[in-house]
Amino acid sequence: MQRKRKSLAITRAMLFVLAVAGVGAILATNRGSGTAGAATPAQAPDPRIELGFRIAPVPVNLMGRDRNLVGLGSYLVNTIGCNGCHTDPEFAAGGDPFMGQPERINTTNYLAGGVEFGPFKSRNITPDLKSGRPADLTFDEFLQEQRTGVDQHKLHPDMGPLLQVMPWNYFGKMQDSDLRAIYEYLSAIPHAEPVKK
Repeated sequence: MQRKRKSLAITRAMLFVLAVAGVGAILATNRGSGTAGAATPAQAPDPRIELGFRIAPVPVNLMGRDRNLVGLGSYLVNTIGCNGCHTDPEFAAGGDPFMGQPERINTTNYLAGGVEFGPFKSRNITPDLKSGRPADLTFDEFLQEQRTGVDQHKLHPDMGPLLQVMPWNYFGKMQDSDLRAIYEYLSAIPHAEPVKK
């Protein structure tokens, strides 16, 4: 019996040493390939991506774009309220949830701007017809505008260089990856024009 226990203890110790050596080899291999710690199963995809596609009120063009960024961008844009300031009117006829109606977004003028805030009007943030860029901004310009509030188009020089209505001070706290996702989504939606008044 004593001999059997000793043999079992030796076997366990050898298995432990082999297991530690195996894990060490896996980690060393992953470190070399830039995937340190990848011995765990792949992370589940971010559920906000698919939800973003489900709640997008307009079709998106994914050609040449990162699908995950577009989906996440849709989630962010359509849940943080961009539509409320950048679509006029925000809801289609008979689709105003604040009137107890089933929500229907105004897709004709979706994110085309034109909402008045005193002397200011919200911008058209859909892709520009010539450049294809949201609000005709490069990503670096968009990022700069969100981080600093400096109006890249300088539409109100008499009011100073900063955007006066856009809550850039909040958006500026977002991660670059979130702002990139928003930009990718805005690049993927159809161009729209503000309502004629």
